[in-house]
Amino acid sequence: MDKRTTARLWFGATALVVLVGLVVQMVLSGTSGRGDSVGARLFTMYCFFTVQSNVIVCVTTGLLAANPNRPSTVFRVFRLAGLVGIAVTGIVFHLALAGLQELQGYAALADFLLHTASPLLTVVGWLLFGPRAPAGARVVLLSLVFPLAWLVFTLVRGPFADFYPYPFLDVRVLGYPAVLVNCVVVGLLFGALAAGAVALDRVLTRATGPAGSRSARSGS
Repeated sequence: MDKRTTARLWFGATALVVLVGLVVQMVLSGTSGRGDSVGARLFTMYCFFTVQSNVIVCVTTGLLAANPNRPSTVFRVFRLAGLVGIAVTGIVFHLALAGLQELQGYAALADFLLHTASPLLTVVGWLLFGPRAPAGARVVLLSLVFPLAWLVFTLVRGPFADFYPYPFLDVRVLGYPAVLVNCVVVGLLFGALAAGAVALDRVLTRATGPAGSRSARSGS
């Protein structure tokens, strides 16, 4: 089996795992039995950064499964946004959020798929298969629009909906000064991971070499 085929299988498996996690979570959210309508519960579900990051990962890895050679700037921006977003999801969850709830059954399955399996498959897939496409500062900055827009939306919506998706953003409990400090810390993590991913991508590209890059693209 050549590298291109292996890459497509890996990306396809990643997209499938994420899709299953999202579908299970949607069913659980839609049938939770809370007072809100089904539409409102699903909207709240998609307000979580975890879910949005997984959606980007699902779409980008699905596209890579169809064709691993995608050099466009738009795709690289979304690929980097998904990669960094899901990496931050895994890091923050396992360092700060895991264990806050005891989940069982399908809820535990969705939790594992979206917070653990998805980050691991995405990061390992990127390390092994790329696609290698060295990006500049423009791609890095554009990839940071996603988390920044999510953060602004979350903090603006929070007082009106009386809802904050994560404890470290809960202004009602922590107050704005502490939340802003948390935002800066997470923002620095995003920036560092995005810049680090681009730098590592350049190293891996040089290690592969032009011939290796052509070989991977052609599947030889």
